Amino acid sequence: MNDSSWGTPPKGGHWGPPDQGYAPGVHAPETPAGPAYEGHEAGRTRPMPVVPADVPPGGYAGGHVGGDQDDDHRDRGTARLSGPLFRDEMPQEPMPTPPSGATQPPEQPGQPGQPHQSPPKKRAGRDLRAAIGVGVGLGAVIIASLFILKDVFVGVVAVAVVVGLWELTSRLQERKSIKAPLVPLAVGGVAMVVAGYVRGAEGAWVAMALTALAVLVWRMTEPPEGYLKDVTAGLFAAFYVPFLATFVALMLTADDGSWRVLTFLLLTVVSDTGAYAVGWRFGKRKLAPRISPGKTREGLVGAVAFAMAAGALCMEFAIDGGAWWQGLLLGLAVAVSATLGDLGESMIKRDLGIKDMGTLLPGHGGIMDRLDSLLPTAPVVWLLLVLFVGAG
Repeated sequence: MNDSSWGTPPKGGHWGPPDQGYAPGVHAPETPAGPAYEGHEAGRTRPMPVVPADVPPGGYAGGHVGGDQDDDHRDRGTARLSGPLFRDEMPQEPMPTPPSGATQPPEQPGQPGQPHQSPPKKRAGRDLRAAIGVGVGLGAVIIASLFILKDVFVGVVAVAVVVGLWELTSRLQERKSIKAPLVPLAVGGVAMVVAGYVRGAEGAWVAMALTALAVLVWRMTEPPEGYLKDVTAGLFAAFYVPFLATFVALMLTADDGSWRVLTFLLLTVVSDTGAYAVGWRFGKRKLAPRISPGKTREGLVGAVAFAMAAGALCMEFAIDGGAWWQGLLLGLAVAVSATLGDLGESMIKRDLGIKDMGTLLPGHGGIMDRLDSLLPTAPVVWLLLVLFVGAG
């Protein structure tokens, strides 16, 4: 069938040569040529092109087949093809629609085309068994050193500072090619912690100033390229890790210093635990998606609630002269500072393009991944305890 076969047949009842209406290879019965045929030469139609098998249902774009022939066909004013031409173009029967007010029956799992998908389960991002085991081990070492010999605990803090500085400077060099001098930072960091425990806040400030000077001089032994960048990173590392850790040693100098440090550690851990537990179970609204996508506002509420409850108990029963209402304020302050500290290190890790600062602690990452909320919380707890119950 060709394009013009949908029009009116020519006079005489002839449609043109019979073999022109068939596909190649298919021949119609012979028709002798004669005047009748030749008389209708002007009305002869062109053969309809054979459509390939891969033509999509409904034809090509634009709804027609044949390209230029269809264009010529439209120019001649004849009607366009309509309706299905091939078996696979038969229109599909529309699906029956339910009457108004009727409801669709619930889909049953296992039906063809409707695979049953169970909702994804929430999973923790770390190995909880390893994390709990490491946490219990560290807690045992800290508590034993706190209440048996304070000097040992100061040594534990100094070791944590040195390892934290090593992790931070190593990541800076690997990811940003920043060479913060580790040797003066490590020596100055230990000096800050010991000076804070022995000489108080004045000793810690003097050690900090000498550490900064040592960083400036130590970097002079290398070429000047990148000097400002390296010493700036060194000063930041000196303040961020050892200087903030010095406030833990300052808390320890009080008569009830062991209980103050234990309160500080307990409130920080409880705040992190409350944020994790509540956020994992109920968290929906992101707290700071560009910094730490895992933290939620519901988790922050959990951190505040857990820390305030623990603070009231600690101030009432563990700190000499403390009151429960002071513990509520202390817990609130700890929850805020711990969250900000965690977000602060998340900013550093995002800038460096890493997930963890190290791999020393299974289930936790590195030492800095555990100190992130402790370091900025230490001066907050020290100051509030001094205001509430004195320096001791």
